[in-house]
Amino acid sequence: MSIKNQTRVTEFILLGFGDLHSFNIILFLFFLIVFLFTVMGNLLIILLVSLTVQLQSPMYYFLSHLSFTDLVISISTLPNMLGAILLGGIKMSYLGCITQLYFICSSTITECYLLPVMSYDRYLAICNPLRYTSVMDYKYRICLSVWPWLFGFTLDLIGVLGVSNYNFCRDNIIDHFYCDVSPLQKLSCSDSSLVELEIFLFSLPIFILPCGFIIVTYVFIVLTIVRIPTTTGKQKAFSTCSSHFIVVGTFYGTLIAKYMIPSKGQSLLINKIVSLLHTVFTPLFNPIIYSLRNQDIKMALKKLSDQYLAL
Repeated sequence: MSIKNQTRVTEFILLGFGDLHSFNIILFLFFLIVFLFTVMGNLLIILLVSLTVQLQSPMYYFLSHLSFTDLVISISTLPNMLGAILLGGIKMSYLGCITQLYFICSSTITECYLLPVMSYDRYLAICNPLRYTSVMDYKYRICLSVWPWLFGFTLDLIGVLGVSNYNFCRDNIIDHFYCDVSPLQKLSCSDSSLVELEIFLFSLPIFILPCGFIIVTYVFIVLTIVRIPTTTGKQKAFSTCSSHFIVVGTFYGTLIAKYMIPSKGQSLLINKIVSLLHTVFTPLFNPIIYSLRNQDIKMALKKLSDQYLAL
């Protein structure tokens, strides 16, 4: 399965969780259930927002985009991961590996910019409620949802093109469950220091600036909520942004651990765990968090299920 130094690697072998072969069936069934629930949960939110009049507000419009990014991340990762677990390893072409890396990273960057858009929406709704409807009109809403996708799928080209220029002339075995930057750098016989520096420098505007913007907006949101005279009003205002705050914390926490810490400072086990949290469990938890903590989504789901049962 290894490639001689004189031969260029044309395919990779993903081992998945090669050190847990005795638990392959259990792991396969577990992650298959996770995958199905992730797809159904995010598709359900997109469907509810599309079909329910009560969920046509900007907040739920942006939430449907968040669900779509989670879908892309999950679909880009889990099918190959399931194959690697079940078969003890799966072959992936060089192009397929780079393509998977591109879609996972592009969707991640898109979500990085989409979350501050959602925090800005909550800032307007809570801090400037009288201007909210006039400012967040249909055209502005479309504009705010389009630029994260454009940024995500454009900025990621820089890093992915850098990785694609690596010369892979060593082993073609990736001890991971998807084509990630860190294991590809370890397999490369090229000098990866420049690409690592580019990724680190680009992580500042991609991760730190949006995160800083979210922190600033939430400082104003909290200050506004504190000034609300009634307890009911405070609870209502806080409930509209608490789910988003939880999602932001889990999302940026895994990203900082994964991309801001140099790969040489991470063990393979830690890298796999953080990657699991980011690509597998975050897309699963997001629809659960928004569904369990949001009465509008619960009511829309009940209404849709009642209509389905009445057919």
